[in-house]
This record gives sequence, structure tokens and C-alpha cells, in this order.
Amino acid sequence: MPSPVVVSNRGPLAFSRGADGSLVPRRGAGGLVVTLGPGAQRAGALWVSAALGDADREAAAGAGAPDGIVHADDGFRWKPVVVDPVQYQAYYDVVANGALWYCTHGLWDLPRRPRFDRHWRDAWASYRAVNSAFADAVAATAEAGSTVLLQDYHLGLVGAMLRDRRPDLRTSLFVHTPWCSPGEMAVLPDDSVAELLAGMTGAGAVGFHSPRWADAFAECCRTVLGASPATFVAPAATDADDLRAVAASQECRSELAALDRLVGDRQLIVRVDRIELSKNILRGFWAFDELLETRADLRGRVVFGAFVYPSRQGLPDYLAYGQEVRTVVELLNAKWGDDEWTPIVLDPTDNYHRSVAALRRYDVLLVNPIRDGLNLVAQEGPLVNDRSGTVVLSRQAGVWDSLGEHSLGINPFDVTATAEAIAEALDRRPDARTAAAERLATAVGAHSPLGWWDALVDAAALTTASDARL
Repeated sequence: MPSPVVVSNRGPLAFSRGADGSLVPRRGAGGLVVTLGPGAQRAGALWVSAALGDADREAAAGAGAPDGIVHADDGFRWKPVVVDPVQYQAYYDVVANGALWYCTHGLWDLPRRPRFDRHWRDAWASYRAVNSAFADAVAATAEAGSTVLLQDYHLGLVGAMLRDRRPDLRTSLFVHTPWCSPGEMAVLPDDSVAELLAGMTGAGAVGFHSPRWADAFAECCRTVLGASPATFVAPAATDADDLRAVAASQECRSELAALDRLVGDRQLIVRVDRIELSKNILRGFWAFDELLETRADLRGRVVFGAFVYPSRQGLPDYLAYGQEVRTVVELLNAKWGDDEWTPIVLDPTDNYHRSVAALRRYDVLLVNPIRDGLNLVAQEGPLVNDRSGTVVLSRQAGVWDSLGEHSLGINPFDVTATAEAIAEALDRRPDARTAAAERLATAVGAHSPLGWWDALVDAAALTTASDARL
């Protein structure tokens, strides 16, 4: 049986320089390695992804094997795609993150942006060229009849390109973001929309974490292409065993002890996120402000721990948003805090062990995205939490489908309702907290990364024509 191929922008390995100047591999960051990694390792899959930095590109150049594949000790096989840095920046920052991300998440600031001019169309040409480089790498490396699992909107054109280059391959495309309505998608240039949707449907089956996103994608295809695509729904799952091992580690225990000293006997509200526009961080802080306004009894008795770290620093909107996060925290701490109580503890460092410690310690986990494809944090928290904490969850998160009935649901735009939900969570009786937390953990534990991998492979195997719907 031919080895399957995973294709994504970021891969399972990243390289850096050791103290002696040697190249040191480490496991790649991000949720994709967590969710896809176990299945890829079990199947002996080849992982095709971009060489993102100088060290990655040097590792790619020195791979040694004639096929240019890097073999890692943990079982990953990595085929790096080396792209011109200027071209990559246009593909990634301008098109993928600067346009497609905004579109699928409904984040347009229409009176000001976007502006699709000749510079943007040059960037679209780079997006097409980088997708072609990925397609070439897969076409040159994949074994005959391989199953190819394409990942995310970054590689929206690769499916159709592979159909032309390697019709023997069985492919599927999984989209990890939400999807938008035809009206929201119509903001993009007409020709780019048509090319994108044709490229995605060319992959065969297109998968999403939630039926809502699959239905929205199908409606866009019917509106633009005049045909219904093949879609499937397969919510990803976090690696419970790996997460619990991190939670039990000495590093995590040390971070938890430090957090306990900081919080004391107060209740703890936690959020763990990237500082990213769709995560709705500011409204979470304003909800906390309203909570303190309306509940004087909670002043000095609750701490909001925001474990958030920078994202997409190449985009001006994200730099500005990060500054606004810091400014609002300073404002609210000055408004409510005193010498003995800091209401909001902002930790902007990407410290995984500290984040997992916060998930162990929360009384309330706030997950309030404007729109989210899934949201792994809402899965991770119930698996490791030690305090029968409650999840306050946006109904616009894809994970709402499976966890909503065991959470306190909110409209992410409604600050007052969010404050009320947090208050309800803080006031819950111990027996109600425990029962809800147990149901949450059971619901999360019903799914696994290996089961999700099997769903992706099955979709690619069963669906090769774009006019079929799973």
C-alpha cells in the first residue's frame, strides 16, 4: 500500500541553530501537528510543507537523500518545499492571512479595507505560484495511487493542480477555518473567487469541522460555480494522552505552583489564545469590566488570567490589536486594582507549559471567538482541569456542535450576556459544576486524532469526483 501524503503550509518539523552551530530539529508548533501528527506517524506518511526559515532551508538543502526527504527521530518524514521568501510573503501575509482569513471569518472592515488593486493581484499570482510549487513537490514525490491529504485555505489551488499532474492520486482538502456566506465571499475579486473555489473542489472532497461551514462552502460553490461540491464533516480532536502527559510534567507542575501563589484563594477566569482578531479578546476584557461593575462582591475575589501570545506580526492590524489588548488591560487594572489585587494578569509569552497549567487551574474557561473553525482550547481545558471548571463558549465556534450542551453558550458580540454567563459560572453550585465538567470531558474524550485521521483518509478514498457529496 502506498504511503499517504500530508500537505500543509507549516509542517511537523522546524529547525534552529544549536549552541555548537549545528541544525537542531524540533517539533513544529500549532494545532495541526497535534491533531494530524499521531495518524501521520502511525501511517508512515510523508509530510510536505514549506521550509519557513533560513535553518529550515539549510536543512532542506542538506537533506542528503536523493528525494530531498528529511527523516526525523520521532518518525516524521518531511519533504520541504523551498519558496522564494518575497513570493512566500505575498502568498502568506497578503493573500492567505490578509484576505482569505478575513473573508472566511467575517472580519472585513469594509469602509476601509480591503483594497484589491494591481499590487494585490501580483500577490495573487504569488499565491498561485506557491500552490504550484507545492503541487510539483507532491507530484514528484508521491507514490502511485497515494492518498493525499491537503490542509487548509493556504493551499486552495493545489487540488485542481494535482488532478491535472497526477490523476492517479486520491485527494481531499480539509479546511480548518470556518467558511463564509456568498455575500461575504463576494468581496473578493470575481476571478480570484472562481479560481479558488474551482481549485478547492478539484481536490475531490472538501472537509470542515462543522456542518455550518460545509453548508456555507457549498452555497458559495453553487452561487459562483453553479454546482454542488463534495463535502464532509469531521471535527478534529486533540491528543488527550499527549496533553495529559504535559499536564503531569514537572515543568507544568512548577508553572501551576507559581499560578497558585499568584491567584491564592481567588477564583480564576482563564483564556488561552493567540492575539488574533477572530479570538475576540477585547470583548472578553470588557465583559470582565462589566462583571466587576455589576457584582461588587467579586471585586478582589476573582482574577482573569489572559495567556495570550502574539500572532501574525507581519500584519499592521495585528500589531495594532496587540497594542490595544495591552492598553485595555492597563486601563482596567488601573480602574479596579489595588496593592493587593491585580484583576487581569496578562501573559503575552508563548509558554505551553504555563498555558496548560492555567487550563488545570481555571474555574471558568472563556472561549468567545467571533467565528472559529473548531477551537482546540475548548477541548483541551476539560481534559486536564482539576477544579471542575465551567466553559463559557461562543456559539460561533465550530466546537459548539459537540460541547455546546455542556457549556454556557454566548453570543460573542454581546458583552453583557458574556458578563452574565461568567457570573453564572462563578456562582455555580459544586455539584452542578462537577456534573457539567464530567460531561464535557466525556464528550471531548469520545474523539481522537487517530479517528480524525481515518475520517480524512476515508473521504479521500471514497470521493474522487467533485459532483458527489458525502
